[in-house]
Amino acid sequence: MAPRAIAVPLIDPGFPHLKSRIIERTGHFYYQDKDDLLWERVRKRLRATGLADSTQYLNLLDDAISGPAEWGKLEAEITIGETFFFRYAEQFSALRETILPEIIDRKGGTQRLRIWSAGCSTGAEPYSLAILVKEILGERLGTWRVSIVGTDINDSFLHLARQARFGKWALRSMPAAERERYFLEAGKDHWQVRPEFRSLVRFEKHNLLSLLDGTSPLELTDFDLILCRNVLIYFHPDTVIGIVEALRDRLTEDGWMLLGHAEPNPAFSAMMQTLNLPGTVAYRPGEGTTSAASSVEQAGPVAGHWVPLLPPPRRVEPVKPQRPAAPPTTFPSRAQVTLPPQTSGSLLDEVRASADTGGFAAADALCRKALALEPLSAALHFYHGLILQGLRRPDDAEKSFLKSIYLDKSFAMAHYHLGLLLLAEGRSAPGRRALTNAARIAAAMPDDNPLDEGDGLTAGDLRNLIRIHLEAATPPKRRS
Repeated sequence: MAPRAIAVPLIDPGFPHLKSRIIERTGHFYYQDKDDLLWERVRKRLRATGLADSTQYLNLLDDAISGPAEWGKLEAEITIGETFFFRYAEQFSALRETILPEIIDRKGGTQRLRIWSAGCSTGAEPYSLAILVKEILGERLGTWRVSIVGTDINDSFLHLARQARFGKWALRSMPAAERERYFLEAGKDHWQVRPEFRSLVRFEKHNLLSLLDGTSPLELTDFDLILCRNVLIYFHPDTVIGIVEALRDRLTEDGWMLLGHAEPNPAFSAMMQTLNLPGTVAYRPGEGTTSAASSVEQAGPVAGHWVPLLPPPRRVEPVKPQRPAAPPTTFPSRAQVTLPPQTSGSLLDEVRASADTGGFAAADALCRKALALEPLSAALHFYHGLILQGLRRPDDAEKSFLKSIYLDKSFAMAHYHLGLLLLAEGRSAPGRRALTNAARIAAAMPDDNPLDEGDGLTAGDLRNLIRIHLEAATPPKRRS
């Protein structure tokens, strides 16, 4: 048995003070209970600088000449930059179908659009936004003043972002035809964002903590849209509330905000309007209220799949209140049903790839052929439900989700998308029930457990997301 590792404070007495300084400067409360992880990253800088311990290293950080550059290198070491284009397709579909069309329609007079990607890492998110804006505006882009700013605390990330050069991992959700449309080849397995998209984006260094002490640049204000995704998880809960409140104040009166799936907090609904969109939650300035999104008539996209090729956005009208319908018909108990064989990877991969392209009619035909061969595949029925949503066939989509759940009662994503579909159809009670079932399944798993067919969504992410959906779908209590 391997000997137990010696606690960090015993081998380096100066580490606790260094750790507190790091958290104080960066706000990364994430490392408060992760000494071993932080120590490994600090040790890399100790080896690089040739220093013996944390005390010597802290003296270097405090040096007026060398300190700022070393802080930048340390911040680069302790921040995580995993990202890819069009990450969380539900949110990018909400941007394409609802949020950006609303902003563009409303601002047709001034023709001015300002977007902030806070915590942009190596730039995939702001460049994804640039592609989406150009797709929506089309030939009108030349008459608009579009400004997309990406900010991050990590200098090395910003350097890479400005180069706009990405490998195939960052483009993994993008079909080859679209990659050729938006990128230029830049060496083996690397591509560079085309100039017409790069020109819409600029990058600046920014520490989100500066929003709290008044040192944040004044030009970071008056935004129509702010995205701050997968950043807040690093901060102390109290700090998170302050940052979100400050970001809200940097929006225009009718602006929009999107946060990461893992980051919703009930306190946000008290300081902003919460809008329940298919597959995600959005926020807008105003008194803390919840409302159904005006876009819930539209089906959500396939989770984690391609967005720009979805059908063009339609004009949406506010949802009229409806009485909850009776719960959907359920299948009989499967206590005596034999579990289905695992769907062959190639068959399921073909269906996913077809759905990724946004050609839902072709994906529907392919999925039916696959189901003829594998009728007991819960995953295929799940994807068929998502594809049928894309074809605006909610009744058939509901049946497919129910079949998937019948075959695998523990399929959290099937329960989740069924709940979203029912809510979108105005069927509040069964929709909330389906979301609650998904939350219960996720609650039985570790928080960091990735969900089947969840495109990287973890059990903890799903529970947080469902909580916000349920709050948004719950009618306000009448005062007596």
